[in-house]
Amino acid sequence: MSGIEVKTMRIMSIAALIVGSVLTLGVTRAQQAGVKRTDLQRHDLGVPGREAIQVRVDLEPGVAFPNHTHPGEEIIYVLAGALEYQIEGKAPVTLKAGGVLFIPAGTVHSARNPGSITRSELATYIVEKGKPLLTHTATGRGV
Repeated sequence: MSGIEVKTMRIMSIAALIVGSVLTLGVTRAQQAGVKRTDLQRHDLGVPGREAIQVRVDLEPGVAFPNHTHPGEEIIYVLAGALEYQIEGKAPVTLKAGGVLFIPAGTVHSARNPGSITRSELATYIVEKGKPLLTHTATGRGV
């Protein structure tokens, strides 16, 4: 290999490491400890600028997902176990498997697994396209 080829290979290797590190950092930030979010589907809607996103959320025992908002509506269906939800201005509600909850756009809310095993929900979002799916209210940071 010539000197130019060696330099080119080194630059490409460094660039790959940097890109890999940045991508890994983004994934780490997106997942809170004890919370596993699995994206199931994402589709544009017939309403311009809106999309539907469906996510499975698994919460480990005792884990709470802190106050946050969404740029659209959230429709929750509890898949397994029981989860506790707190919606701003309302009393906490505990939903068992098969329970449903509607959260209006921009409403501050949180979720918690009060149980001793992992619990799951199916979250369907009807949101503004191009905006972060959720914003933590404590930090104002979108994810």
